[in-house]
Amino acid sequence: MLKLIGKTGLLALAAGALLAVAPARAEDASATAAYKDIQATLGSVPDMFKTLPDVAVAGAWAEIKGVQLNPKTALDGKTKELMGLAVASQIPCQYCIYFHTEAAKLNGASDEEIKEAIAMAAIVRHWSTMLNGSQVDLAAFKKQTDDVFAAVKAKSQ
Repeated sequence: MLKLIGKTGLLALAAGALLAVAPARAEDASATAAYKDIQATLGSVPDMFKTLPDVAVAGAWAEIKGVQLNPKTALDGKTKELMGLAVASQIPCQYCIYFHTEAAKLNGASDEEIKEAIAMAAIVRHWSTMLNGSQVDLAAFKKQTDDVFAAVKAKSQ
C-alpha cells in the first residue's frame, strides 16, 4: 500500500509541476501574425476574432482562410455560403445568418437561391425530427434509400 501511495504521490507531484509551467502570456506571436493577416485580407479585424483566446486565433483564422475564403477548394464560394446559411438557420445563429446571407450575395447568390437553401435546411430538419422521433430503423432506412437511388439511376440510363 505504501508503494502505491508513493507512486500516486509522485504522479501528483509530476502533474503539479506540469501545471505550474506558465503558458506564454500577452498576445503570442502566432496571434499577432494572424491579426496582421486578417487585417490585410479583410481590411479590419472583426471583433469575433478578439473573443478567442490568443492561442486559438491563428488556428481559427487558418480554418476560415483555408476553407471558407479559399477559391481553390472543391466547393465554390456561393455554395459554401449557402451551406453556411442553411446550417446557421438551423442552429439558429442570428450572427451567422446575417453573415452567410451577405457573403452568399457577395458570391453571386440570388434571393431565390438563398430562399431555397433555407428551405432545404427546413426540409432536412423536418425529416430528421420525423425519423428520429419515430425511431425509424436506420438499417431499413438505408436499404430503402439505396433501393430508391438504384431505381432512379436505372431509369436515367
